[in-house]
Amino acid sequence: MTTANSPQEPRTYHDDDEISLVDLAKILIKRWKAVVITFTLIVLAALAYALLQERTYQYVSIYHVAERAPVGEDDQGALETPNAVIAKIQNLYLGPVTRELLESSGRERLPFEITLSNPEDTLLVRITSEASETNQELVKQMHEQLLARVVESQNQLLARNRERLEQQLESAQETLTAAEEGEAGGELLGMLMNRVVELESQLMQLNEGQAAQEAVQSLDPTGTSRKLILALGIVLGGVLALMAAFFSHFASLVRASIKEEKKTQHGR
Repeated sequence: MTTANSPQEPRTYHDDDEISLVDLAKILIKRWKAVVITFTLIVLAALAYALLQERTYQYVSIYHVAERAPVGEDDQGALETPNAVIAKIQNLYLGPVTRELLESSGRERLPFEITLSNPEDTLLVRITSEASETNQELVKQMHEQLLARVVESQNQLLARNRERLEQQLESAQETLTAAEEGEAGGELLGMLMNRVVELESQLMQLNEGQAAQEAVQSLDPTGTSRKLILALGIVLGGVLALMAAFFSHFASLVRASIKEEKKTQHGR
């Protein structure tokens, strides 16, 4: 029996599950084979994936739309805006061209996609695809056919505008000639002459659209680089190697515990 004044023995607590850094180091040293094997397998798998992965490149075609005389300060002078050309490609040209390529190549679907954009503050239409080098020729055919249809549509639009302006110019010149012969007033003659000059200027500023480049391949491949894949493989290999060592140690402890229980039961 202890009294209030009697000293009590200090209590000590032991936690069997507590593990120190030294114990961790011992586990890694004991299970070094599991660490090396797991790390090597993961790194080799990452290296094989990086080497066997088909490298993809970006292919870009650029079309500069046909131009006319600008009207107003905010008008860029496009005969047909780049966004209008993009809408035509998406809704009128892309479907038929895709079907033609699928039939000619015997494929069920194309191994790439088409992305259309208009760089800000430009009269350019950008056609972009990402594909492997084995599909480079198919990408070129796709871009060429799309550009061919755009050029045809733009040339037709340009021809109609040129014809309209030429008719207006011819009419204005006839009116000016008649006014000069009829000895019209100077103000009217000046207006007619300005109109003729304006129409001539508009005709001169009509410029055909042109394909600035066709399916030009990027210098560097797109997507995840091989170096990054290998680096990720090394990191993952290190993590899994540590996990493999601890799991191997845990499994050995479980087996030892089971054997100990069996011995105890047999001893009884």
